[in-house]
Amino acid sequence: MICELKYPSKPSERHVLSQTESALFDTFGISSKKLIRGDNLHVLQFLRKNGYAGNIDLIYIDPPFATKNVFTVGNERTRTMSRRDLDTIAYSDTMVGIEYLEFIRKRLIFAKELLSEHGSIYLHIDYKIGHYIKILMDEVFGEKNFRNDISRIKCNPKNFSRNAFGNIKDMVLFYSKGDNPIWNEPRLAFSSEELERLYKKKDEKGRAYTTIPLHAPGETKNGLTAQAFHGLLPPVGRHWRCPPAELEDLDRKGLIEWSKTGVPRKIIYADSQTGKKIQDIWEYKDSQNPSYPTEKNLKMLHMIVSASSLPESTVLDFFCGSGTTLVAAQELGRNWIGIDNSEAAISTVKRRLAKFNNELWNCADYDFCQQIDSIKLC
Repeated sequence: MICELKYPSKPSERHVLSQTESALFDTFGISSKKLIRGDNLHVLQFLRKNGYAGNIDLIYIDPPFATKNVFTVGNERTRTMSRRDLDTIAYSDTMVGIEYLEFIRKRLIFAKELLSEHGSIYLHIDYKIGHYIKILMDEVFGEKNFRNDISRIKCNPKNFSRNAFGNIKDMVLFYSKGDNPIWNEPRLAFSSEELERLYKKKDEKGRAYTTIPLHAPGETKNGLTAQAFHGLLPPVGRHWRCPPAELEDLDRKGLIEWSKTGVPRKIIYADSQTGKKIQDIWEYKDSQNPSYPTEKNLKMLHMIVSASSLPESTVLDFFCGSGTTLVAAQELGRNWIGIDNSEAAISTVKRRLAKFNNELWNCADYDFCQQIDSIKLC
């Protein structure tokens, strides 16, 4: 099944990629870390034509949500702006409908071009428009490359009066470029209560442990996992989790517990576990005192960057806003590119990253571009 949003005058992907634009933007930083002020579509086109196609391992974006609001520095939202307010505008989120969807789609098309074969993209969106964006991402990246629809708890419950349930979440759509994305599985440490509940047994040395079955659902009539182990065949309709030779090795190491009736189970020690697998509901609440509107939780970006990139990877955020993605990438030793068209955003990012290296902003990267005026992207 191929999912596709249909709307009038929708250009083909080939047409989008064939377009040339004039570009005017500024870049700050060093060769491996770039902060760029400009129209992100023009910058993405430029990156694609200048050595970055297929070289980005991770993209995280938090685009406008089609809220019809104008956001000012200080995280205020308003629908009408006075002249005095104009200098404090962070960004306008006034695009809606087909215009908004095509705005996002064009940028996703170029994002796919920039991703490496092992790359991933995380798109942060809200519940009102997210179902449309999900279909767009199925269309651009392919349904088979959909990884997760993550619910992110963003705030404490509110008691707004309306005829609907309260909203405390938004969503993160996670897609890969191909079948084998970079994946460093993140884990959460067990709480002491969880350890006591999950690992109730103790061995002769006092080590806490639990046991799990050595067999799994699904009958295998042929093959090693259907063969006997210590004279036992797996139960009907099931197979051994690993070949009998590996089970023998576990037994020699003392990692199999035999019940009084002769049933084997694998021993899992609490102190050998790195933590629990992170599920698709995240609780990373937004700051109550953000430095920039809609600033996202730094711990969440740490987790995303850690999970889906390597130390030598380049991380891209082309709606970088306050620069939380860039801060996370910098702290984790990744290369990064941040793009935004807002002076307020660029100033915020430079201020947040200044603590790492003040020299970062004192040298224009002339090998890339300092100011580019009317470059034909063809």
